[in-house]
Amino acid sequence: MKTTFLRRNPFWLALSLVLMLVSAIVASAVQTNAGSVAIKDMRWETPSGQMISALLFTPDGVSADAKAPAIVVSHGWWNNREMQDANYVELARRGYVVVSIDMYGHGNSSALINDQLELGGTGMYDVVKLVADLPYVDPEKIGVSGHSNGARAANFSVVLDNAADEQLIDAVFLVDNDPIYVDADGAYTNVYGTRDVGLVADQYDEFFFRSYSAEGTPLTPPRDYITTPNAQSFLNFGADPSGAEQRSADEFYAEDSAERVVYTPAETHPWGTISQTTVASQLEFWEKTFGAPTPIDAGAQVWQVKETATAFGLVGFGIFLVAFTRALLGTRAFAGLKLTEERQLAASTRTGLAWFWGGLVVSALFSGWSYVWLSQQPVMQGIAFNAVPSIFTQGAVFFIAVWAAINGIVGLIIMVVSYFAFGRRNSVDLRARGVLPGWKKFFHGIGLGAVTVAAAFAIVFVLDYFFKTDFRFWVVAVKAFDADKLWIALLYVPFFLVYFLANSVAINGFNRFTLRGKEWLNTLVLAVANSLAPIVLVVVQYVTFFVTGETIPGFGGIFSIWLFPVILILAVSAVISRKIYRATGNPYIGGFINAAVVTIMSVTNTLTVTY
Repeated sequence: MKTTFLRRNPFWLALSLVLMLVSAIVASAVQTNAGSVAIKDMRWETPSGQMISALLFTPDGVSADAKAPAIVVSHGWWNNREMQDANYVELARRGYVVVSIDMYGHGNSSALINDQLELGGTGMYDVVKLVADLPYVDPEKIGVSGHSNGARAANFSVVLDNAADEQLIDAVFLVDNDPIYVDADGAYTNVYGTRDVGLVADQYDEFFFRSYSAEGTPLTPPRDYITTPNAQSFLNFGADPSGAEQRSADEFYAEDSAERVVYTPAETHPWGTISQTTVASQLEFWEKTFGAPTPIDAGAQVWQVKETATAFGLVGFGIFLVAFTRALLGTRAFAGLKLTEERQLAASTRTGLAWFWGGLVVSALFSGWSYVWLSQQPVMQGIAFNAVPSIFTQGAVFFIAVWAAINGIVGLIIMVVSYFAFGRRNSVDLRARGVLPGWKKFFHGIGLGAVTVAAAFAIVFVLDYFFKTDFRFWVVAVKAFDADKLWIALLYVPFFLVYFLANSVAINGFNRFTLRGKEWLNTLVLAVANSLAPIVLVVVQYVTFFVTGETIPGFGGIFSIWLFPVILILAVSAVISRKIYRATGNPYIGGFINAAVVTIMSVTNTLTVTY
């Protein structure tokens, strides 16, 4: 007898495909400004001998006879070119030629060489030189802008430009990274010369905009940045701030035909990539310095429509993983994995609930503690920040993967203790629950999962080919990638398999029953429990930050930022594994799918360093 959810599966499969297709169409319409901006996915062999990946946006009407200003934009560390979508959408629709790059080591560009960080401005200055040769670019109006380490790439580029025979960069806009304040001798300096320079200095930036004592102790929090000597020297064009005019945020100051401005929004560092306020500041700066070929008010922004569309595409991608898996159960190849009748759930008992809630509490406490503990280990920090040679060329992914594996092992221990202390004496049948499916069904299920993952990413590649868009919301992204990322993924997938297989077994083999007579309530509790420790860590970190002006001592801001996508991924993975288990009775299929997808998402949206 076919279960209700299997009868409705064609609807869910169709819905997932519609969501992904509509997402791509809408996102494409926004970033092409309804077809008036041409987009090219570029690969260049740069003057530094590296391969760089970039998106080139060329508005209609731009030509050798009607040259336009050009702006090279860059993401921050552990990100990729699509993270600049708010900027490239808005700048291109205002008539600027825009190039959004994958910095070296990111996206589909060449891996970053560990001791050549400044090579070609981490790729940005190499692209500036290439852009300057485009016949439809105004060579007197070439600008650079970057977020976080993308802003550092802009600083590198200015230094390289200063040393060049011909200066190419005319203006700079830095988001969430300090300008260059002093020279090699520690004296205040104006490295930017007569270039116009703008700066966004968030009041709650986790990393930058502090003043330090000689011993390296922070003296001022970022929310007081505008009052610091560094900020005042910057606004006074490199003058010693002790005798300079006191200047304010949000005002343009001119000197020798150049201008300076500092914006100080009450935002965090990662919010700068998705902030309407910061985008408006960027647009205001370029309008004032270059003049927009197509003037549009800075507050009139449409990139949010693209972000919403790609978020719906992300939802469609998640639904597809479940619906396509269930659809394959109707094929001859995988029919043997389908449950002929859904297993009935028993009501929860008082003792069973005690083990259930106790296991969740212990798991959450250990998850939070282990994350903080791991972040403080010098060996792990060396690998995570690519400070020491390692086969794990993606340090950030290694950190999350090891943490996941540790929690997977502890989860297995909790399940073993639970089974022998409670389950076995209460007629828990591991074979009936799918925990011991037999090797044939185990590997058969893995094959089913592999087909599903391949099909899901095939859709991503097809839509990328036709529409040059992906599925994402803020820091969670599913995107097209080069083949080398699959080889890199092999390094990390064993760690993620340990966690997601154990997690799926726990959710479905040990913790599946009714709460208040409802299975959906049980699923909801498990999804929240999966993400509870990261949620608590993030909340505590930012409450501390907003109250005191600084993050928790000893718990660096980057570690809480890395948890943002983890919160969503862990919650969704619980739902995916439960939905697939209900159709198959095999917890390993959903666990494998989650591990494979999360691994690919991780290695395609981060930094790769070679030694």
